[in-house]
Amino acid sequence: MQTHFSEQARTQPQIGEADRILRSCVHCGFCNATCPTYQLLGDERDGPRGRIYLIKELLESDEQDDHVTRETQLHLDRCLSCRNCETTCPSGVEYHKLLDIGRAEIDRRVGRRPSERALRLGLRATMVEPKRFQALLALGQTFRPLAPFELRDKIPARQTPKAAHRRLAGRRPDPDRHSRQMLILEGCVQPGLAPNTNDATARVLDRLGIGVRPAMEAGCCGAIDFHLNAQATGRERMRANIDAWWPMIEKEGKAGIEAIVQTASGCGAFIKEYGEMLADDPAYAVKAKRISELAKDLVEIVREENIEALGVQQRDPRRLAFHCPCTLQHAQKLGGAVEAVLARLGFDLAPVRDGHLCCGSAGTYSITQPTLARQLRDNRLDALEAGDPQTIVTANIGCQSHLASAGRTPVRHWIEIVDDALMA
Repeated sequence: MQTHFSEQARTQPQIGEADRILRSCVHCGFCNATCPTYQLLGDERDGPRGRIYLIKELLESDEQDDHVTRETQLHLDRCLSCRNCETTCPSGVEYHKLLDIGRAEIDRRVGRRPSERALRLGLRATMVEPKRFQALLALGQTFRPLAPFELRDKIPARQTPKAAHRRLAGRRPDPDRHSRQMLILEGCVQPGLAPNTNDATARVLDRLGIGVRPAMEAGCCGAIDFHLNAQATGRERMRANIDAWWPMIEKEGKAGIEAIVQTASGCGAFIKEYGEMLADDPAYAVKAKRISELAKDLVEIVREENIEALGVQQRDPRRLAFHCPCTLQHAQKLGGAVEAVLARLGFDLAPVRDGHLCCGSAGTYSITQPTLARQLRDNRLDALEAGDPQTIVTANIGCQSHLASAGRTPVRHWIEIVDDALMA
């Protein structure tokens, strides 16, 4: 794609980066064929190719250009950031980076309505602080029947854990009994919505001879702030997490911390980009690069172990359908990895059509774009349920809670199913 930035403009980091990405696009339109919002809306501006043109027009225009409007902002807001288009693109266009640049610039130019600012600030204030989120979640569950319909399906009903889970709640195996050590990110909303996920992870990895421990000072990975255009705050959260993890990484000496495990693929995708996003920070560039190298999705750990020795095979008769999160398959390029692990363990997996498509969760998208998100969710559930599974499993808390909000087939994290089988 030809661009028309001045040499002076190209010296600005964000324009230089945008220019590089735009020039790699060849207008082929393959991206539209796999874009969930384009499939729903049929508008070129709601597909990657159209959004690329909108961002190009925005960045090449001057401050007073009449073409830069809230309509441009609307089409950029409707993007899920699922990165399906990047998997499809034959030219390797790094669309998600261009989108971040465009969204920041359009917000700077046209601003936000008060209601939008309030919603985004509220999401950032509540979702990134686990204790605050859990308190508000408990309040919401109490008054759930009185909540408006749009909000009600986002508040999960209180779950009654199995007896085995109640007995083990909050208890994890002692990591010090293993020479192999890994850190685990607790997350921000996951401890409230699915507290058993990381507990189950600790138990399964313990059986594989791996000790996992949290760094309690580590908090939200930064993705929520960053993708709501509070990019500076998102980077501050990255630095805070690096500060929390670094002493533990150094303390382990030559053997070292093997990995920083994420059980939410959205967090994993973001942490793997710390090194790139902080590459220009002289105080954190080296550490951030090391953190990104250590960041591993849970399936990357489990698939390398002798999982057949766990003896899970044939213990669980349930048929499963796996929903592969976009952050796992398109961002981390781990499509098929969880399915392969579950197959090795003997689970019965239902076929799933259009497995590349997004469920509509996409971080905070299901709250900021509820109508589109519900359409995408229901379409995804139709595909997942076509194989008649008893349980849907996934690898990201956002997808898990969004799919479960329909009240149809039960949805859980895949590691919980493995843990259940081990406790059977």
